[in-house]
Amino acid sequence: MRLLHLLVIGALVFAAAYVYRIKMDSTVRTEQVLKLHAEIREERDKIAVLRSEWSKLDSPLRLQGLVERHLPLKPLNANQYNDLKNLPERPPTVVRPGDPDPIGAMIGTLDAQADTPTVTGSVPQPEAKP
Repeated sequence: MRLLHLLVIGALVFAAAYVYRIKMDSTVRTEQVLKLHAEIREERDKIAVLRSEWSKLDSPLRLQGLVERHLPLKPLNANQYNDLKNLPERPPTVVRPGDPDPIGAMIGTLDAQADTPTVTGSVPQPEAKP
C-alpha cells in the first residue's frame, strides 16, 4: 500500500511540474505576442506619420509655391512649336579615309591613363632605377 501511495504522489508531483512548465511556456509566448502587437502598433504609427508628411510635401499649394520660387518658367504658347520639316539639316560628320579614328583615339587615351600607376599621399612614389 505504501508503494502505491509513493507512486501516486510521484505521479502527482510529475504532473504538477509538467502543468507548471506548460503554464510558463504559455506565459512566455503570451508576452512575445504582446510585444509583437506593440511593435506592430509602433510601426503603424510611424507609417501614419510618414503618410501625413508625404501628403504635406505633396500638397499642390506647396508645390506651386516651390515652382514659382525655383522655376521661373513661363507658360507655353502654341506658336512655340514647329514642325520637323522646318528644322535645318544637320551637317554630316564624316571621317575621311586619311584621318585618324576619333573613337580609337579616345580609347587609346583611356587605356594610357589606366596603365599609369596612381600614387597616393600615403605611399611614396618609387624612385626610377637607372
